[in-house]
Amino acid sequence: MKIDCLLAGVGGQGTVLASKIIAQTAMNSQSFVRTSETIGMAQRGGCVVSHVRTDAKHCSSDIPKGMADLIIGFEPAEVVRNMEFLRPKGRILVNINPIIPVTASLEEVSYKVEDILEFLRDIRTQVIFVDGQKLCQIAGSPKVLNVIMLGVAIKEQLLPFSKEGMLHTIQEILPQKLIEQNKTALEVGYCFEQYHHDKEVV
Repeated sequence: MKIDCLLAGVGGQGTVLASKIIAQTAMNSQSFVRTSETIGMAQRGGCVVSHVRTDAKHCSSDIPKGMADLIIGFEPAEVVRNMEFLRPKGRILVNINPIIPVTASLEEVSYKVEDILEFLRDIRTQVIFVDGQKLCQIAGSPKVLNVIMLGVAIKEQLLPFSKEGMLHTIQEILPQKLIEQNKTALEVGYCFEQYHHDKEVV
């Protein structure tokens, strides 16, 4: 299945690793995959955008504007910043918990996450809002948001993979010491509805 997926977050959220997991899972399903990343100047706090294109043998590695089937957003403002890539009736999966940009903190610029989430509620596409902070607490680590979001994406059929296929990739590419933690994260994401009674889909 062909899908153009854009992942948007900030440094330290595991955006690039999430894109590698998607790409490897697709390749394990015999799909030709292209990827690219744009990383902000600050490793932590800088903007990070990853493009993943499956069945993309005759395509560029960058998703053209207006062509992304899915945006997975680890930070709400980063989703809005990359909305121009989303195709009409594309879908969005977004973590509702903000990370205040370094520039906003230094310049004392107001960051109103509710305004951002309200904007996303009003756009004419399907958006799934996830309380990533809550799910990370359940999974036992703030470092596994990326894999939790992938679990949600599979459960909601936003990505054309099985949970077993993605688990195989996690076991394939992650260090042994991180596998159990990320296995738990994938399961929490996949079963998020049982924890996330206030799940919101618009």
